[in-house]
Amino acid sequence: MAQINASIGFDQRLYAQDIAGSLAHAAMLGACGIISKEDEGQITAGLHQIQGEIEAGTFEFSEILEDIHMNIEARLAEIIGPAAGRLHTARSRNDQVATDFKLWLRDAIDDQAEGLATLIGVLLARAREGLETVLPGFTHLQPAQPISLAHHLHAYATMFLRDLARLADGRARLNHCPLGSAALAGTPYPINRAHTAATLGFEGPTSNSLDSVSDRDFALEYMATAAICAMHLSRLSEELVIWTGPQFGFASLSDAFSTGSSIMPQKRNPDAAELLRAKVGRIAGSFQSLLMTMKGLPLAYSKDMQEDKEVTFLSADTLSLALAAMAGMIGDMTFHREAMKQACAHGHITATDLADWLVRTLHIPFREAHHITGMLVARADEAGCQISDLSLEQLQATEPRIKASVFEVLSPKASMTSRTSAGGTAPARVAEALDATERDLTQLLKRFGKQT
Repeated sequence: MAQINASIGFDQRLYAQDIAGSLAHAAMLGACGIISKEDEGQITAGLHQIQGEIEAGTFEFSEILEDIHMNIEARLAEIIGPAAGRLHTARSRNDQVATDFKLWLRDAIDDQAEGLATLIGVLLARAREGLETVLPGFTHLQPAQPISLAHHLHAYATMFLRDLARLADGRARLNHCPLGSAALAGTPYPINRAHTAATLGFEGPTSNSLDSVSDRDFALEYMATAAICAMHLSRLSEELVIWTGPQFGFASLSDAFSTGSSIMPQKRNPDAAELLRAKVGRIAGSFQSLLMTMKGLPLAYSKDMQEDKEVTFLSADTLSLALAAMAGMIGDMTFHREAMKQACAHGHITATDLADWLVRTLHIPFREAHHITGMLVARADEAGCQISDLSLEQLQATEPRIKASVFEVLSPKASMTSRTSAGGTAPARVAEALDATERDLTQLLKRFGKQT
């Protein structure tokens, strides 16, 4: 029972939040006249001493005392005596732990907002270097149409920007204080919950005491966001694994983010990307774990909810590491632009441009233009060349109305530059999109209280 009941092994990392919540609670009790100013002063001094002991590594955590809350309360009693018992007036461990957990997660979200902003900034910076760099865009992992390296990197920047927005949304929803809800029904003491909420930086108190102590939506929402973000990181990791292989050769990683083989001296393995690709399993699994824990719980608090912290801590720790690793890899990576350009010479990558030219210039319905282009692709395959290498005579043998001006649209660079619709891969459009993303990033960071 002692083993299964104790949580001090993992919830001791909530010590700073637990002490902050207790300091705010004591200040509110003193301000409302529920405890004396003398007791408030002793409690405050004792809590500061305990925080110093924990941070100095001299505090002795006890499994017998179950959790961080009881460990701190017991040590407070050793320091100041009976006055320590007044601290728990008008609160329960139920609202105490919910408050501590929200405070911890809010701090974690703020830290990860910085990590995401750093990664987005690195992607945008590297994208600006590749506005004119042509590479194949893929569907089904087969060459589809020419795009720019900038366009490709910006796609991931927009994914991570959405992740940042989800963090901001979740942070706003969790930013209401449960403290003062007590066990489940509130308290008869004349407390001021708005006072406590303001002291702890919350927008205000929660509105329903039952929900306050039994709600873990804020953790689930964070973990869902973390799982989506990890999925994005995994997708990018997969691209890095593919791009750095000799079959593609689009990029290479330095020794800082790759490792050698124990037997093959020529190998440089993208281990950081592969490990990061695997991390999504931990984060997605943690989300599912807490979701299954919460799914059958009646109101209000049940001990099952003690399972909320380990999986959330694991998700947050894993995601923070993954964000830092990805920012390092993208910043460190060398792009091989000539290999990207050469890859555009395969797969008839400008076939769609030919079909579009037939529509625009000869006013052929698109479905007919698509059919004509398909026949020309088959002719190129028979000749062992790309569609752009066919002669005018060969093109006209299939469609006599084709003119020499068609060759103006059949180069990968011309194709990339022609995609001028909003959000397209034309360099001017991508440059605008990069600027817009930077502005959006600046605005999003303000929601976290960050100015840059």
